[in-house]
Amino acid sequence: MSSLSHAVRDSSTMLRRNLLHARRYPSLTLNLLLTPVMLLLLFVYLFGDVMSAGIGGGGADRSEYIAYLVPGILLMTIGSTLVGTAVSVSNDMTEGIIARFRTMAIHRGSVLIGHVVGSVVQALMSVVLVGAVAVAIGFRSTDASALEWMAAFGLLTLFALAFTWIAVGMGMVSPSAEAASNNALPLVFLPLISSAFVPIDAMPGWFQPIARYQPFTPTIETLRGLLLGTGIGDNWWIAIVWCLGLAALGYRWSKAVFDRDPK
Repeated sequence: MSSLSHAVRDSSTMLRRNLLHARRYPSLTLNLLLTPVMLLLLFVYLFGDVMSAGIGGGGADRSEYIAYLVPGILLMTIGSTLVGTAVSVSNDMTEGIIARFRTMAIHRGSVLIGHVVGSVVQALMSVVLVGAVAVAIGFRSTDASALEWMAAFGLLTLFALAFTWIAVGMGMVSPSAEAASNNALPLVFLPLISSAFVPIDAMPGWFQPIARYQPFTPTIETLRGLLLGTGIGDNWWIAIVWCLGLAALGYRWSKAVFDRDPK
């Protein structure tokens, strides 16, 4: 069997293991999904009229605010599922599963690949579910072409892949599942300091650079441009550079920890 075939076979086995594990313990995924869904409903039905006053010069209605809000909620959904990824990896590390895999005749990279691919699949499924809730409460994207929808889905996939590698690294260095959950929480709440809920221009001047130059904002603005027809500008390539950079960083970090000889 060739090295490539060996890697694909073992990675498929690890992917199946992680998906079966997620299916047997759905409560964690469901609990994490509640955060973006509740925020979506909260900001639309409780704060929507007030928050929409800062959109489009104050003339936006609730339906326009839903359209503005959904791209950020979709990214928050991805961040929520990554908490489960960090916890799952941490459990494998602390319970000795990773140490046992190191001694088995399997492709070394398959353990990490199984976690990453499984997490990306779960994240995209979660995005579809939250997107369905958004459509049910009034989100529409009638002007987006099929190519723009494909580009938006591709960007969400790349974003999920990048942050999954970061979450895997967090899980591998965490001493417990509780620590892994706490370490990954910024991935859920970082959208709160982005353009997800209000435009950058509506924020205090000293805070605008923080919100503008973090990875969530250019990705959100690119999604809005693809789905809603707003201007994208330089956001598309900034978002891609952020994703590729974070993916490379997370991969090198996770691989370094995995390859480290156990003490």
